Amino acid sequence: MSNKAALIGAGAMGGAIGARLVETGNRLMVFDLDKDKVAALVAKGGTAAASAAEAAAVSDYVVLSLNSPKIVHAAVFGPEGAAAGARPGTLIIDMSSIDPDATKALAAEAAEKGLRWVDSPLSGGAPKALVGQLTLMAGGREQDVADAHQLLQHVASNYTHMGPVGAGQTTKLINQVLCALNFVAVAEATQLALDAGVDAAKIPQALKGGRADSAILQEYMPRYVTKDYRRTGRIDNMVKDLNGAQDLARRTNTAMPLTAVCAEIHRMLTASGLGGEDQAALMEFFKGPDKEIAG
Repeated sequence: MSNKAALIGAGAMGGAIGARLVETGNRLMVFDLDKDKVAALVAKGGTAAASAAEAAAVSDYVVLSLNSPKIVHAAVFGPEGAAAGARPGTLIIDMSSIDPDATKALAAEAAEKGLRWVDSPLSGGAPKALVGQLTLMAGGREQDVADAHQLLQHVASNYTHMGPVGAGQTTKLINQVLCALNFVAVAEATQLALDAGVDAAKIPQALKGGRADSAILQEYMPRYVTKDYRRTGRIDNMVKDLNGAQDLARRTNTAMPLTAVCAEIHRMLTASGLGGEDQAALMEFFKGPDKEIAG
C-alpha cells in the first residue's frame, strides 16, 4: 500500500525528493508558490494542490523542503498552511536545514494543534535523492522517527535517529561544518597543485583510499580544475548553515576558529555576487585576479 504524502516546497532539493517519492509508488500532493516547479512534479505523477492546507488534508505525511524558519512557519501555521488542513496525528517531516531552537519552537506549536513533528535534514543533495541514497539525521520521539522512516526509506540509504526534536538539525550543522571545511581545503589544495604544475585532475585517483580521500575530493577537485560550476547547492545556503553553526557555538561556548575563517570565505564570495553559485565557485577565491583556472 502506497504512502499518502504532501510535499511543501518543490525547489531543487524538494523537487528531487518528490520525484523519487513518486517513482517509488507513493501518492504525492505538491504545493509550491512556483507553479512551474509544481508542474514538473505533476508531469512525473504528482498531483497539484492549491494550498498547503489542501495538500495536507489528504495526506498522512507532510514533507517540508524550505529555506528558513520563517518560511517553514508560514507554510505550516500561516493562512492556508498545512496545519489548517491536516488531520490530528499527521506527521510533519521537516527536511529543511534550519536552526535547532527554531525547530523546537515549531514542533511545540505543532503539538498544540495535535500534529507530530520530526526534523530530518539531509546530506547528499539532489543527485542522491533521485536514487534513494540520501543520508538523513532525524530528531523527534522514537515512534515518530520510526513512522517517518516508512516514507523516508524511499529517499535515504542512511537514516539515523539522533535524539529529540532539534537533534537532527544540530547534526546537520555539524555535517555542514565538516563539508564546508572540506570544500575549502580541496579548493586550496587544487590551486596549489595548479600553481606547482602538477596534473590536479590525477590527484583524486592518486589519493583514493588514503587518509586524505573523501567524497568531496573525488567529486569536486575535477570540477575545480575544469571550472565546472553546475549547481548542486548554493554558497549562500552554506553561509546560512555556517551562521547557524557559529550561533550554536556561541551558545555552547565552543571554539571554532577554522569554521570562522571558512565562513568568512563564503561570505566574501556571496558579497562579490557568487552566492547563488555552486561550491565549485570557491575556486574564484583561490585563483586570484591574475590567475586562470586550468581547463
